[in-house]
Amino acid sequence: MTTPEFAQRLAAISSEIHQPICSYLNRRGQVIRIGIGSPHQTQIPPLELPRYGAERLCGIRCIATQLKRETPSESSLTAMALQRLDALAVLTLTGEGFERRGGGATGYVKDAYLAHLIPHPEMPWTTTPALSLDQLSQQDFLALVDGLETEFRQAVAQQANVTGDRVLLVGLMVQQDTVVRFQEGLEELAMLVDSAGGTVLETLRQKRTQPHPQTVVGQGKVQEMALRAQTLGANLIVFDRDLSPAQVRNLETQIGIRICDRTEVILDIFAQRAQSQAGKLQVELAQLEYQLPRLSGRGLAMSRLGGGIGTRGPGETKLETERRGIQRRLSRLQKEVTQLQAHRSRMRQRRQHQGVPSIAVVGYTNAGKSTLLNALTNADVYTADQLFATLDPTTRRLMLTAPNSHEPLPLLLIDTVGFIHELPPPLVDAFRATLEEVTEAEALLHVVDLSHPAWEHHIQSVMEILTTMPVTPGPILIAFNKIDQVDGETLNYAKEEFPQAVFIGACDRIGFETLRQRLAQLVTYAVSI
Repeated sequence: MTTPEFAQRLAAISSEIHQPICSYLNRRGQVIRIGIGSPHQTQIPPLELPRYGAERLCGIRCIATQLKRETPSESSLTAMALQRLDALAVLTLTGEGFERRGGGATGYVKDAYLAHLIPHPEMPWTTTPALSLDQLSQQDFLALVDGLETEFRQAVAQQANVTGDRVLLVGLMVQQDTVVRFQEGLEELAMLVDSAGGTVLETLRQKRTQPHPQTVVGQGKVQEMALRAQTLGANLIVFDRDLSPAQVRNLETQIGIRICDRTEVILDIFAQRAQSQAGKLQVELAQLEYQLPRLSGRGLAMSRLGGGIGTRGPGETKLETERRGIQRRLSRLQKEVTQLQAHRSRMRQRRQHQGVPSIAVVGYTNAGKSTLLNALTNADVYTADQLFATLDPTTRRLMLTAPNSHEPLPLLLIDTVGFIHELPPPLVDAFRATLEEVTEAEALLHVVDLSHPAWEHHIQSVMEILTTMPVTPGPILIAFNKIDQVDGETLNYAKEEFPQAVFIGACDRIGFETLRQRLAQLVTYAVSI
């Protein structure tokens, strides 16, 4: 681990300046860094450390002096874990170890403690009892490291079934949040991560009056996040709220792994699910609008001067070049979205000339809209028990019977992208061509998942989004879905609160006859006003 001579020399310097000293060595025994202070104060920034993943250590050990005779502090052990050091040796000095020689102070090592990481989810490190300097120097350091990394590799192999990103969720509860709404938001975020292909390893929570302007959460929670990420082998931290570019930059600098917010997760899901050319176009537009203000946090690669024809402005940096390129691409995409709007408008006018009314099926994401459309029209729209399974609007023809006259009544059902609480502004703007299907339809069928604990909040969120539409939508019929999965108390409460709604089970076609009758009444009324 260290030689007695090197340890005594560190002790002498530390006692002379009356300050703790940390020496960082690589596996060849070469000193690569010296710092005055505790391991917490002198720790190597995460971005300067080699990143090997959860199965390796960083290849650096720390020899630290400590003026008081006590076991390593929690902050020192946390610093060891955050840096993923091979080991931490703490040399304690006491007053008895100081001797005045020639006007100077010379110290010697009284006790030593050896600490290192272990692959345990709750106890990430272990510390030996007090050792003598001879005992510390006799430690077979390379054998220790080799054995630890073997254990870490075995632990990672046991988790080999975890695919995609390994995610640590972080939730911040501020003053205006209720406990119920806060918990619902975290559960929804976990579903979003799952839909994006990630695996949630753990959720951390903090309560503050307001978000910290630099790091969202407090400094202590930042340290806890970094430690849990190291212990669990997480490679991504996702926050339950939107982050500013500066907050992302500060957190990534301190923790050393990717930081992501709720909007970025939703954008990733949309990018995976978009199938049509129109859907891909709108997703790219939303992503670029999100990325543009965040370019300044992309590190040293953006500090080089640009090169090539058309990029060598006077003093123009690569950052400015990339920003200008994104702005050009945004302008082109905006034009294409405008053309898409015009195309959809012509399609709607053609349907109107044919005299076929339309009903847009809206609702919170994963409420069962596509399943209902398939059951009513025998369509084959993709369905899945996940958020945002449908991105591209799908139109299907449905034949009903007109009320009173018993004549055939054709109409078009339009499946739309699901809504979500606090729908990110870039998505609202980018998907305006799709959302116009909602405002141009004669009426809306609002599908609600009654089996979801937050169904009342879902209704509120959808109605809030509808009120922000540039054109007021037509009359709305609420259809409570999945009634076969709820208890009688919830069903009776919903019937009392929404007496005009219909209650269905799309999978088993429960209540479809009543739904058809109400749809016929709805479209007849909508056309007449």
